[in-house]
Amino acid sequence: MTQKERYAFVLKYFEEHAPNAETELIYDNPYQLLVAVILSAQCTDKRVNMTTPAIFEQYPDVYALSKATFDDLFPLIRSISYPNNKTKHLIGMANMVVDDFNGEIPATVAELVKLPGVGRKTANVITSVVHQQPNMAVDTHVFRVSARIGLTTNAKTPLQTELQLLKHIPKEKVHIAHHWLILHGRYICVARSPKCGECGLRPACKYYAKLIKAS
Repeated sequence: MTQKERYAFVLKYFEEHAPNAETELIYDNPYQLLVAVILSAQCTDKRVNMTTPAIFEQYPDVYALSKATFDDLFPLIRSISYPNNKTKHLIGMANMVVDDFNGEIPATVAELVKLPGVGRKTANVITSVVHQQPNMAVDTHVFRVSARIGLTTNAKTPLQTELQLLKHIPKEKVHIAHHWLILHGRYICVARSPKCGECGLRPACKYYAKLIKAS
C-alpha cells in the first residue's frame, strides 16, 4: 500500500465511522476552551471537565479571571496536574488577553503562542476547534497513532509529525482529522496494549502488519 493509498483508506474509514468527531472538553466559548486546553496539558479531559465548572462559575470571562489572585484560583485547580504553574499561566493569560487583545481570545497561532501557558499544540487546538483552521495539534495520541499506522515516517518531534500530516491530509479535513487521531489513540490504539482486534484500520496499519508477520 502506498502512502497515498494509506491516507485515503484511513480518512475514508474515519469519515464513515466518526463523521462528527469533536473535542471531549466541555466549553461554551473560546475563553472557556482556552482555559480547558491549558489545564489539559498532561491531564485527562475527564479530570479537566470535573474542574472547569467551578472556575467558570467564579470567573465567567477573561476579565474576571484577570483579576484573580493565585490564592483564590489555586484551590479550584489543585486536583489538576502541575497546579502551581497552571494557576500562574491562567492568570497571566487572562491579563495579556485583556491588556494586549482587548479581551478577545486571539484567532491566530502566532498571537496565541504569545500567551502564558500556550504552546504550539494549544494554539493549534484553539484555532482548529473554534475557527476550523487547517491546523494540526499533535499530542501524545496523535504522535503515537500516526507513527504506528504509518501516516508519518521517522518523525522524531511533534512538529515533524504535524508537517507530515498536513502534507497529506486535505485542508478541509485537517480540523476533524485532529479529533479522529486523538480519539483513536485514546480508545483503540492505546499506548501499552493497542486493541488491534477492534480496529478497522488494520488493512492499512504498518504496526498491525508487523504483528502478523511476527506471529
